This record gives sequence, structure tokens and C-alpha cells, in this order.
Amino acid sequence: MRKVTQGPAAPSAHRRLMLLDTASLYFRAYFGVPDSVKAPDGTPVNAVRGLLEFITRLVHDHQPTHLVACMDADWRPQWRVDLIPSYKAHRVAEETPSGTPDEEEVPDTLSPQVPIIEAVLDAVGIARVGVAGYEADDVIGTFTGRASGPVDIVTGDRDLFQLVDDKLERRVLYPVKGVGTLQITDEDLLREKYGVDGSGYADMALLRGDPSDGLPGVPGIGEKTAAKLLAQFGNLAGIMAAVDDPKAKLTPTQRKRLDESRPYLAVAPTVVRVAGDVPLPDVDTALPRVPHDAAAVEQLGARWGLGGSLQRLLATLSG
Repeated sequence: MRKVTQGPAAPSAHRRLMLLDTASLYFRAYFGVPDSVKAPDGTPVNAVRGLLEFITRLVHDHQPTHLVACMDADWRPQWRVDLIPSYKAHRVAEETPSGTPDEEEVPDTLSPQVPIIEAVLDAVGIARVGVAGYEADDVIGTFTGRASGPVDIVTGDRDLFQLVDDKLERRVLYPVKGVGTLQITDEDLLREKYGVDGSGYADMALLRGDPSDGLPGVPGIGEKTAAKLLAQFGNLAGIMAAVDDPKAKLTPTQRKRLDESRPYLAVAPTVVRVAGDVPLPDVDTALPRVPHDAAAVEQLGARWGLGGSLQRLLATLSG
């Protein structure tokens, strides 16, 4: 695998924003750290401690000047469901009464750790942003679009590869093993692995579909065929123009299936592409050198037995 880093990056002389897909990271921490890691009262804190270790390593290795923990205020926004009802439908834990939000099925011992994670981040002073009606991906997309310097997006979700842009110095740090070994995802890597660049990744993803997100895709068009069509016709609009052009080089089957998928393809771009217009709150994203609330940090560390994980983060932030 190319472009993998295991050590500290060279210091940056300018502003560098790091955006964390927080849920993606604490899920990885939860499954990567034994649930025998518990607070004094016996509450599992493996996701909490694992996430703190992740952030410590990321700050040490990549030296951001600004950091935001992006949150899922709504993991299945209604506006996406209205367009594609199957969107993440299989992840709903159970049917919920009319008018109440769906609940994502998560491990029983993870859910109680999320409020602890939020409290610790707030006490430390790491900006934490979630916006009602939007997923963390949308928050990340909006911060990325507004950034004035390099952006490192840390996520285990390949959907965010659509934000990669070499000219604007926007890349995805994709965990291969923990966060000590990361796939540095730039446009060269995307072209090598998927045959598209960042701007084409979303079109490829919606054409091939994604069962994990409940996206049906176009029948018979997988990743390689989607990349080939995009290379041939430029983008989704170009492909659909080719469907209407009898001289365009499409197989009869491809033309038929794309034509039959028009209703899906008309709405899929809005669902698959991250939003770039989220109403972000006014927050201080600068990397905190001292805790925002030292007393709360001490209290949380003692109550939840966060020990060295929290101290290492504080020491790294203090620089």
C-alpha cells in the first residue's frame, strides 16, 4: 500500500486544520481497545481512552494548528431519507414512533461512553461541532470548503475521499492500523486505486452503490465500470448525456440500466455528496495549549479513570 505514514510529519509553517470524524474514530477505539478497560465504578471506558490516545498520536505526528472534533448531530438526516428512503435504513435499531428520530444501533457499552467523550473534549478545549439536521461528514465538508490552508481529514469512511484536492492541499488520513499507520489519501492514490480523482469519487460511489449506506446504485455497474464511464464521459452529467446520444459508446445494457436508473440518479448526488453549506457555529478551532476547564479535566480524569491517556493528550497539546 502506498503513502502510509508511521511517524511524525514535518512541521508546517502555516495554518493546518485537522478535522476528526469523531464517531468513526471512537468506533475504532471501542473495537480496538479491550472492554476490560474500565472506570473505578466498573463502567467501560475503552472508547474514551482509545480516542484520547488517537488524538494524542494525530496531534504529535501531524502537528495541526487547528483541530475540530466533528459530530453526528443527525446520523440519518430526514432530507436524505426523503430523497432515498433506503438511506441507512438497515442501521435503524428498531421502528420508532411516528415523529421521533431514528436511533442508530450501537453496542450497548459504547453509547454511555459518548457523553463522557463529549465532556472530556469540552473540558480540554478541543472544538466539538455538530449541527442539527446534518451528519459529521457535512460538517467536515463545510469546514473544508471554508478553510484557508491545508486540511487533514481523519476518518475511516471512504465517502470523504470526495473532498481530496491536491491543489488546495486537502487530504484524507485513513486509518490502516489504529492511527499510527495511516493511508495518506491524495489524488495520486485515488487514481491508482479507484481510477478517479477527488471530484469524481462521489459520482463513482453513487453509480456503484453502497449497501452499507442503503444506496442501490445502478444495477450491473460496479466500481471499475463506473470509473471507466467517468474517464470516458467526464462526470455523471456527461454519462447521462451519453445515454441520450445514440452515437455514444455505451453498451446496450449499460444504456438501458442507466436510463432505467434516472429517478435514482436524479437524487443520489444530493444524498452522496457532502453538504458544503452547513450553518456552522462560531467556534475557536485553535489547538488548545492549556485546558479550557482544568478543574473539570481533573474531575473527569479521576471519575472515569482516564489516567495516562488524558495526561498524554494534555502534555502533547501543551507542546
